[in-house]
Amino acid sequence: MSVSIVLIVVMAVLFAAGVYAMLERSLTRVLIGFLLLGNAANLLLLIVMGAPGVAPFAGTAEASEMSDPLPQALMLTAIVITFAVSAFLLALIYRSWQLGRADTVEDDEADRAVRERGAEDEESLDAETEVEASDATTDFVDIQTRPITIPTARDATRREDGGRT
Repeated sequence: MSVSIVLIVVMAVLFAAGVYAMLERSLTRVLIGFLLLGNAANLLLLIVMGAPGVAPFAGTAEASEMSDPLPQALMLTAIVITFAVSAFLLALIYRSWQLGRADTVEDDEADRAVRERGAEDEESLDAETEVEASDATTDFVDIQTRPITIPTARDATRREDGGRT
C-alpha cells in the first residue's frame, strides 16, 4: 500500500490553515477555518482508508478484495458534523451582523474586569487557598471517640455464661 505524499501535504496544509483561521476574532474566518479542518479530516480518513475495493455489502467478492467500511462511515459522520456546525456558525454570523453590523467577537465587561484584576488578586487567592489547606479535614475535631469493636462469637458465649468460660 502506498500513500500519496501529495495528499499528506495537502492535508497538513489544510489543518495548519484551518487552525490559523480559527484563531481570528472574525466569525467568518472561524467558519472558513472550521471548513478547512473538516476537509482536512476527510482527507485524513481517505488516506487511512487504504486501497479502494469492492463494496462490502455486495457479498460477491473475497474478503481481501473488499474495502474497509469503517473509514467511510467515519467520513460520512465527519461530513454531517461539519455541515451542522457550519450551519450554526452561519446563524451566529448572521445574528452578529444584525446586532452590531460586524462579525467580530469582542470581549465583554466581565472578561475585561477579570483580565485587569491583575496579579495582586491572584496572590490573595493563593494565600486564601493556603489557609484553607491547613484547616482540619475532619468533622470530629473536639469530640472524644472510641474505637469500633466487633463482638465475636466467643464474646457472645461469654455474655451468655455470665463470664464463666
